[in-house]
Amino acid sequence: MADESTQSIVVDAPAEQIMAVIADFAAYPTWAAAVKQTEVLSRFEDGRGEQVTFTLDAGPFKDVYTLAYDWADDGLSVDWNLVKGQMQRSQKGRYALSEANGRTTVTYTLSVQLVVPMIGLFRRKAEKMVMDTALKELKRRVEQH
Repeated sequence: MADESTQSIVVDAPAEQIMAVIADFAAYPTWAAAVKQTEVLSRFEDGRGEQVTFTLDAGPFKDVYTLAYDWADDGLSVDWNLVKGQMQRSQKGRYALSEANGRTTVTYTLSVQLVVPMIGLFRRKAEKMVMDTALKELKRRVEQH
């Protein structure tokens, strides 16, 4: 299995509000700079996305890929895995939320394997950059609402 990268950020909002932003895939292109388009292919009975296709343009890295989601019953985490992608062989990720005193720590874990081999050090650096950007954009989006 590929190495995982993990990063956390504290958001001034309850976990429920953060998870609502994470689950609103249609809005991603309005606040996640690298996400150009999303399409929810299937939904669970509660309306949350089950399989979602993303069109990503992060400068030198462009991809169209589909992720399958697994939402925790307690509303404090969501896991995903790559179903198919053009540039990725695998992707495994997780948002885990921990709430205390009206603030929530969001921990993002990500592991990506590209079709084209990449030296581990560079891959981890890229993952950390993706996670740092994603967490900061998520925080900004949640705290603006």
